[in-house]
Amino acid sequence: MRYILAFTIILLSTSCRKESTNTLSTYFTYDQSNPEVAGIKMIPIKTTAGEFKVWTKRFGNNPKIKILLLHGGPAMTHEYMECFETFFQREGFEFYEYDQLGSYYSDQPKDSSLWTIDRFVEEVEQVRKAIKADKDNFYVLGNSWGGILAMEYALKYQQNLKGLLVSNMMASAPEYGKYADEVLAKQMKPEILSEIRNLEAKKDFGNPRYMELLIPNFYKEHVCRLKDWPDGLNRASKHANMEVYTLMQGPSEFGIGGRLAKWDIKNRLHEITVPTLMIGAKYDTMDPKAMEEQSKLVKKGRYLYCPNGSHLAMWDDQKTYMNGVIQFINDVDNQKM
Repeated sequence: MRYILAFTIILLSTSCRKESTNTLSTYFTYDQSNPEVAGIKMIPIKTTAGEFKVWTKRFGNNPKIKILLLHGGPAMTHEYMECFETFFQREGFEFYEYDQLGSYYSDQPKDSSLWTIDRFVEEVEQVRKAIKADKDNFYVLGNSWGGILAMEYALKYQQNLKGLLVSNMMASAPEYGKYADEVLAKQMKPEILSEIRNLEAKKDFGNPRYMELLIPNFYKEHVCRLKDWPDGLNRASKHANMEVYTLMQGPSEFGIGGRLAKWDIKNRLHEITVPTLMIGAKYDTMDPKAMEEQSKLVKKGRYLYCPNGSHLAMWDDQKTYMNGVIQFINDVDNQKM
């Protein structure tokens, strides 16, 4: 009996060594002509000004849930949204970080005719096709300008969407401007606001003093309230394409100027019929009450309020934000919305 047992152990040991060796051998082999790139893919985008490429990075493999992250700006980068990596990977979601055309990791053409909402919407649709997402699994999560893009995409292509998430973006630029001017600005010390307004009146936006005033008195209060800003946010700030940003957003941080100054689709929100999450925060640059109202204007809306958050509540009220986002996605996936 002892000999039979010993022989069996030897056979199993030999088998395990062979299996382990084969697994390791297979694991460390790769096709040199098609090397691994950590999920990064440059997706070709066709425009009236020619063909360009945009940067994307895929995480996970889930045929039921594919989430495309739309960063703000316009022309910031995916970097400040890297916090989703921890939470979405834990849930087993498939998701994509993505730099829109003109942003740091994508092509940056100089043709100003490219910087329109309609053109960006068509770009998102081409990215959707490239990642093979459809109405049964495609979610779009847009923050700030990305929220504008997400809503506009839904208005044209919601037949390809399963769920929409609008993070910290009002549906009316004029109303946002009014909130910034009548609520946020008045929360500043009068002497600070006066100096900022004087610089803006002179169009002296390149003056270092402008940012010296804005960072502690506006950004730290309403954009990200963390004492030390996350590395991803700092990198995104350094990599912003200010030429595109200024053209579309305008040079002032109080409201929207530029090509987006009159943008307003509030009276069209009722056309959005896919499940939609609207996210607002107490200290946001966007009126949290307006975000709540928007959740009631769409057909299947839900509101997520972040009581400790600002414009980047994904960072400064992370637990509330991520729990709410994940719950919404799971509820849509389980047909609870």
